[in-house]
Amino acid sequence: MAQLDAIDRHLLDDFQHDFPLDPRPYAAMAKRLGIAESEVLSRLERLRQKGTVSRVGAVIRPHAVGHSTLAAMAVPPDWLEHVAEMVSGYAEVNHNYQRDHRLNLWFVVAATGRDEVQAVLDDIARRTGLDVLDLPMVEQFHIDLGFGLRWN
Repeated sequence: MAQLDAIDRHLLDDFQHDFPLDPRPYAAMAKRLGIAESEVLSRLERLRQKGTVSRVGAVIRPHAVGHSTLAAMAVPPDWLEHVAEMVSGYAEVNHNYQRDHRLNLWFVVAATGRDEVQAVLDDIARRTGLDVLDLPMVEQFHIDLGFGLRWN
């Protein structure tokens, strides 16, 4: 992450677990940071465009609202970046990641219902010509996706 100033670093660190529950959360963030709401929004958009931030939003307990599943694919290494970018293009996919395994691309699909999740999985399989392994949740547990960043 190059060229981040102190405000960018605070945006990335301070609101991972403390996103304001407020009708105007970005205004509340701006107040804490001592900047305008429009600057918070433009900074987050710049960080998103640079790939520093993939999304800003709540993490909701699985199946509390809608449906989700973990999925995995075995993607030929020379095509992995292309497929990962395509998978990330779905609004229903909030992240994907590479693993050192035959199943080397993993991602989560979340939608309003099981049929919509299945439609995304089917479309990815159709577009890539690759099998998509659907790994629905059997037992619920919590993983804290927030992490502190170390700044030199």
